Amino acid sequence: MNNYFTKDYIGEAFIFLGSHHLVVLTLLLFIYVALFFWRVSLNKIPLATHIETTKRRFRYGLAFVLLVNEMTWHAWNYFNGIWTVQTMLPLHLCSVLVFLSAVMLITKNRILYEVDYFLGIGGALQAILTPDLGIYGFPHLRFFQVFISHGGIVLAALYMTVIEKYRPNWYSLLRVLCIITIYALIVGVINAWLGSNYLFIAHKPETPSLIDILAPHPWYIFELAGIALFTFFILYLPFAIKDWGKI
Repeated sequence: MNNYFTKDYIGEAFIFLGSHHLVVLTLLLFIYVALFFWRVSLNKIPLATHIETTKRRFRYGLAFVLLVNEMTWHAWNYFNGIWTVQTMLPLHLCSVLVFLSAVMLITKNRILYEVDYFLGIGGALQAILTPDLGIYGFPHLRFFQVFISHGGIVLAALYMTVIEKYRPNWYSLLRVLCIITIYALIVGVINAWLGSNYLFIAHKPETPSLIDILAPHPWYIFELAGIALFTFFILYLPFAIKDWGKI
Protein backbone atom coordinates (compact mmCIF):
# COMPACT_ATOMS: atom_id res chain seq x y z
CA MET A 1 0.00 0.00 0.00
CA ASN A 2 2.82 2.43 0.87
CA ASN A 3 4.10 2.05 -2.68
CA TYR A 4 1.11 4.07 -3.88
CA PHE A 5 2.29 7.05 -1.83
CA THR A 6 6.07 6.79 -2.17
CA LYS A 7 8.23 9.18 -4.14
CA ASP A 8 10.15 6.30 -5.74
CA TYR A 9 7.16 4.53 -7.27
CA ILE A 10 7.98 1.12 -8.77
CA GLY A 11 4.61 0.42 -10.36
CA GLU A 12 3.55 0.99 -13.95
CA ALA A 13 4.53 4.41 -15.28
CA PHE A 14 1.91 6.68 -16.78
CA ILE A 15 1.20 5.92 -20.44
CA PHE A 16 -0.15 8.73 -22.61
CA LEU A 17 -3.52 7.61 -24.01
CA GLY A 18 -3.04 4.26 -22.34
CA SER A 19 -6.01 2.37 -20.92
CA HIS A 20 -6.00 4.21 -17.58
CA HIS A 21 -5.69 7.60 -19.26
CA LEU A 22 -8.55 6.82 -21.63
CA VAL A 23 -10.78 5.65 -18.76
CA VAL A 24 -10.21 8.92 -16.93
CA LEU A 25 -10.86 10.99 -20.07
CA THR A 26 -14.09 9.08 -20.67
CA LEU A 27 -15.21 9.52 -17.06
CA LEU A 28 -14.51 13.26 -17.11
CA LEU A 29 -16.34 13.66 -20.42
CA PHE A 30 -19.32 11.82 -18.94
CA ILE A 31 -19.34 14.15 -15.91
CA TYR A 32 -19.13 17.28 -18.08
CA VAL A 33 -21.95 16.14 -20.37
CA ALA A 34 -24.04 15.17 -17.33
CA LEU A 35 -24.14 18.85 -16.34
CA PHE A 36 -26.45 19.58 -19.26
CA PHE A 37 -28.85 16.82 -18.21
CA TRP A 38 -28.69 18.02 -14.61
CA ARG A 39 -29.70 21.49 -15.76
CA VAL A 40 -32.87 20.03 -17.28
CA SER A 41 -33.68 18.03 -14.15
CA LEU A 42 -33.19 21.07 -11.91
CA ASN A 43 -35.91 22.88 -13.83
CA LYS A 44 -38.33 20.15 -12.78
CA ILE A 45 -37.81 20.76 -9.05
CA PRO A 46 -40.98 22.56 -7.88
CA LEU A 47 -39.51 24.83 -5.19
CA ALA A 48 -36.80 27.39 -6.02
CA THR A 49 -35.37 27.09 -2.50
CA HIS A 50 -34.73 23.39 -3.08
CA ILE A 51 -32.95 24.17 -6.34
CA GLU A 52 -30.65 26.68 -4.65
CA THR A 53 -29.94 24.26 -1.80
CA THR A 54 -28.98 21.53 -4.26
CA LYS A 55 -26.72 23.85 -6.24
CA ARG A 56 -25.10 25.27 -3.10
CA ARG A 57 -24.28 21.77 -1.84
CA PHE A 58 -22.66 20.93 -5.16
CA ARG A 59 -20.63 24.16 -5.23
CA TYR A 60 -19.41 23.79 -1.67
CA GLY A 61 -18.69 20.09 -2.17
CA LEU A 62 -16.61 20.69 -5.28
CA ALA A 63 -14.72 23.54 -3.60
CA PHE A 64 -13.96 21.23 -0.66
CA VAL A 65 -12.68 18.47 -2.95
CA LEU A 66 -10.43 20.90 -4.83
CA LEU A 67 -8.91 22.34 -1.65
CA VAL A 68 -8.40 18.99 0.11
CA ASN A 69 -6.85 17.53 -3.04
CA GLU A 70 -4.42 20.45 -3.30
CA MET A 71 -3.49 20.23 0.39
CA THR A 72 -2.87 16.51 -0.07
CA TRP A 73 -0.44 17.29 -2.90
CA HIS A 74 1.47 19.76 -0.69
CA ALA A 75 1.51 17.28 2.22
CA TRP A 76 2.84 14.53 -0.07
CA ASN A 77 5.70 16.74 -1.20
CA TYR A 78 6.46 17.84 2.36
CA PHE A 79 6.58 14.35 3.86
CA ASN A 80 8.75 13.15 0.97
CA GLY A 81 11.19 15.98 1.60
CA ILE A 82 10.72 17.66 -1.78
CA TRP A 83 8.62 20.71 -0.83
CA THR A 84 10.58 23.89 -1.64
CA VAL A 85 9.66 27.52 -2.20
CA GLN A 86 11.23 27.25 -5.66
CA THR A 87 8.74 24.61 -6.80
CA MET A 88 5.72 24.38 -4.50
CA LEU A 89 4.37 27.88 -3.92
CA PRO A 90 0.88 28.11 -5.49
CA LEU A 91 2.10 30.28 -8.36
CA HIS A 92 1.81 27.92 -11.31
CA LEU A 93 -1.36 28.67 -13.23
CA CYS A 94 -3.31 25.55 -12.30
CA SER A 95 -2.28 25.79 -8.64
CA VAL A 96 -3.63 29.33 -8.49
CA LEU A 97 -6.78 28.27 -10.33
CA VAL A 98 -7.52 25.57 -7.75
CA PHE A 99 -7.88 28.25 -5.07
CA LEU A 100 -9.61 30.73 -7.37
CA SER A 101 -12.07 28.05 -8.46
CA ALA A 102 -12.87 27.19 -4.84
CA VAL A 103 -13.47 30.85 -3.95
CA MET A 104 -15.53 31.35 -7.11
CA LEU A 105 -17.74 28.37 -6.26
CA ILE A 106 -18.37 29.68 -2.76
CA THR A 107 -18.84 33.37 -3.59
CA LYS A 108 -20.10 33.09 -7.20
CA ASN A 109 -17.81 36.01 -8.08
CA ARG A 110 -18.16 36.89 -11.77
CA ILE A 111 -14.61 38.12 -12.35
CA LEU A 112 -13.23 34.90 -10.87
CA TYR A 113 -15.61 33.05 -13.17
CA GLU A 114 -14.17 34.85 -16.19
CA VAL A 115 -10.64 33.94 -15.12
CA ASP A 116 -11.61 30.34 -14.47
CA TYR A 117 -13.50 30.04 -17.74
CA PHE A 118 -10.70 31.24 -20.00
CA LEU A 119 -7.59 30.23 -18.07
CA GLY A 120 -9.06 27.28 -16.21
CA ILE A 121 -10.59 25.47 -19.15
CA GLY A 122 -7.76 26.43 -21.50
CA GLY A 123 -4.93 25.48 -19.15
CA ALA A 124 -6.39 22.58 -17.19
CA LEU A 125 -7.80 20.89 -20.27
CA GLN A 126 -4.32 20.71 -21.75
CA ALA A 127 -3.04 19.19 -18.50
CA ILE A 128 -5.81 16.58 -18.63
CA LEU A 129 -5.04 15.64 -22.22
CA THR A 130 -1.24 15.67 -21.82
CA PRO A 131 -0.50 15.24 -18.08
CA ASP A 132 3.07 15.45 -16.81
CA LEU A 133 2.96 12.31 -14.63
CA GLY A 134 6.19 10.55 -15.51
CA ILE A 135 6.58 7.40 -13.41
CA TYR A 136 3.36 7.98 -11.47
CA GLY A 137 0.83 5.82 -13.21
CA PHE A 138 -2.40 4.32 -11.84
CA PRO A 139 -3.00 3.79 -8.91
CA HIS A 140 -0.38 6.13 -7.40
CA LEU A 141 -1.65 9.12 -5.40
CA ARG A 142 -0.14 11.53 -7.92
CA PHE A 143 -2.22 9.99 -10.72
CA PHE A 144 -5.47 10.76 -8.90
CA GLN A 145 -4.28 14.16 -7.65
CA VAL A 146 -3.53 15.47 -11.14
CA PHE A 147 -6.83 14.46 -12.68
CA ILE A 148 -8.94 15.53 -9.69
CA SER A 149 -7.23 18.92 -9.63
CA HIS A 150 -7.38 19.75 -13.32
CA GLY A 151 -10.66 17.95 -13.92
CA GLY A 152 -12.20 19.87 -11.03
CA ILE A 153 -11.04 23.23 -12.38
CA VAL A 154 -12.75 22.55 -15.70
CA LEU A 155 -15.85 21.22 -13.92
CA ALA A 156 -16.08 24.39 -11.81
CA ALA A 157 -16.03 26.63 -14.89
CA LEU A 158 -18.52 24.47 -16.77
CA TYR A 159 -20.82 24.28 -13.74
CA MET A 160 -21.00 28.06 -13.44
CA THR A 161 -21.68 28.30 -17.18
CA VAL A 162 -24.23 25.50 -17.55
CA ILE A 163 -26.00 25.47 -14.18
CA GLU A 164 -25.59 29.01 -12.82
CA LYS A 165 -25.92 30.43 -16.37
CA TYR A 166 -22.88 32.69 -16.19
CA ARG A 167 -21.23 33.60 -19.48
CA PRO A 168 -18.20 35.56 -20.68
CA ASN A 169 -18.24 38.51 -23.09
CA TRP A 170 -15.68 40.47 -25.08
CA TYR A 171 -14.83 42.57 -22.05
CA SER A 172 -14.25 39.36 -20.10
CA LEU A 173 -11.69 38.25 -22.65
CA LEU A 174 -9.84 41.57 -22.44
CA ARG A 175 -9.97 41.59 -18.65
CA VAL A 176 -8.53 38.09 -18.37
CA LEU A 177 -5.84 38.95 -20.91
CA CYS A 178 -4.81 41.96 -18.80
CA ILE A 179 -4.94 39.91 -15.59
CA ILE A 180 -2.71 37.12 -16.88
CA THR A 181 -0.24 39.63 -18.35
CA ILE A 182 0.11 41.48 -15.04
CA TYR A 183 0.30 38.19 -13.16
CA ALA A 184 3.07 36.90 -15.44
CA LEU A 185 5.08 40.08 -14.83
CA ILE A 186 4.70 39.66 -11.06
CA VAL A 187 5.70 36.00 -11.23
CA GLY A 188 8.69 36.97 -13.38
CA VAL A 189 9.94 39.20 -10.55
CA ILE A 190 9.35 36.39 -8.02
CA ASN A 191 11.27 33.96 -10.23
CA ALA A 192 14.22 36.33 -10.38
CA TRP A 193 14.13 36.69 -6.59
CA LEU A 194 13.76 32.99 -5.71
CA GLY A 195 15.58 31.42 -8.65
CA SER A 196 12.36 29.57 -9.49
CA ASN A 197 10.58 28.85 -12.75
CA TYR A 198 6.89 29.41 -12.01
CA LEU A 199 4.74 29.63 -15.14
CA PHE A 200 7.82 28.25 -16.96
CA ILE A 201 8.80 31.76 -18.01
CA ALA A 202 12.35 31.75 -16.59
CA HIS A 203 13.31 28.86 -18.84
CA LYS A 204 11.77 25.81 -20.46
CA PRO A 205 10.80 23.00 -18.07
CA GLU A 206 13.37 20.27 -17.49
CA THR A 207 10.88 17.53 -18.29
CA PRO A 208 9.64 17.03 -21.89
CA SER A 209 6.66 19.23 -22.77
CA LEU A 210 4.92 20.93 -25.68
CA ILE A 211 7.03 24.02 -24.95
CA ASP A 212 10.04 22.13 -26.32
CA ILE A 213 8.80 22.63 -29.90
CA LEU A 214 8.58 26.41 -29.46
CA ALA A 215 11.32 29.01 -30.00
CA PRO A 216 14.23 29.41 -27.55
CA HIS A 217 13.88 31.49 -24.38
CA PRO A 218 12.58 34.19 -24.08
CA TRP A 219 10.81 34.14 -27.46
CA TYR A 220 8.64 31.15 -26.62
CA ILE A 221 6.93 33.31 -23.98
CA PHE A 222 5.44 35.44 -26.75
CA GLU A 223 4.40 32.28 -28.60
CA LEU A 224 2.69 31.05 -25.43
CA ALA A 225 0.88 34.38 -25.19
CA GLY A 226 -0.30 33.97 -28.77
CA ILE A 227 -1.49 30.42 -28.07
CA ALA A 228 -3.35 31.69 -24.99
CA LEU A 229 -5.04 34.45 -26.98
CA PHE A 230 -6.09 31.97 -29.67
CA THR A 231 -7.46 29.64 -26.98
CA PHE A 232 -9.45 32.52 -25.48
CA PHE A 233 -11.07 33.22 -28.84
CA ILE A 234 -11.94 29.55 -29.32
CA LEU A 235 -13.54 29.41 -25.86
CA TYR A 236 -15.52 32.57 -26.53
CA LEU A 237 -16.59 31.49 -30.02
CA PRO A 238 -19.81 29.63 -28.94
CA PHE A 239 -21.05 32.77 -27.20
CA ALA A 240 -19.98 35.01 -30.09
CA ILE A 241 -21.92 32.85 -32.55
CA LYS A 242 -24.96 32.98 -30.29
CA ASP A 243 -24.73 36.77 -30.05
CA TRP A 244 -24.28 37.18 -33.81
CA GLY A 245 -27.37 35.05 -34.36
CA LYS A 246 -29.45 37.61 -32.45
CA ILE A 247 -28.39 40.50 -34.68
